[in-house]
Amino acid sequence: MASKRSLATKLGVVAGFEAPTAALEQYPTPPDLAAHVVHLADLHGDVDGRTVLDLGTGTGMLALAAALRGPARVFGIELDRGALSTATENERRVAASAPVHWIQADATRLPLDVPDPVTVVMNPPFGAQDGNRNADRGFLATASRAAAVSYSVHNAGSREFVEAFAADNGGDVTHAFAADFAIEAQFDHHADAAREIDTEVYRIEWE
Repeated sequence: MASKRSLATKLGVVAGFEAPTAALEQYPTPPDLAAHVVHLADLHGDVDGRTVLDLGTGTGMLALAAALRGPARVFGIELDRGALSTATENERRVAASAPVHWIQADATRLPLDVPDPVTVVMNPPFGAQDGNRNADRGFLATASRAAAVSYSVHNAGSREFVEAFAADNGGDVTHAFAADFAIEAQFDHHADAAREIDTEVYRIEWE
């Protein structure tokens, strides 16, 4: 198994959003964080030979990280056609050997049945924008229906919500850890050139 650092280096070529939309909370997942999440999933046997599903894949960072670790196949689900176009270009840059299927769809209304066993990796919208409160709930609901296990990134302070949702939907939070999420200024309301926000990553096993 390649190191986490090696994986992060390979993901350094992944391009971000050309025209990000604030309402969709389109912030690119940092390579170091994507490498950390997928490396952990691989250590738990949740990637090799499995179907990996990236809900709200954006420009493909988590999907491509998984595709570098020997899954049977990867599906990247994204609503934004422009982001998927960039994801396709990123797939060529990364040169992953596993097949990656990019699908334009609402990740909270999964339009396909995927072969078992399924692992979900995702960085869903946090619900920080007005009118978008609890946006990550729909993504967790999809994971609960489709996956045997999921890895998801959430805003700091989400533990009570995530654990309660998992318990109510046949899930069990097995791992939780804090992670820094670096964000570069890309919207008018960003006052700083770059900043780090506190996030939390959860591994959930679903019935």
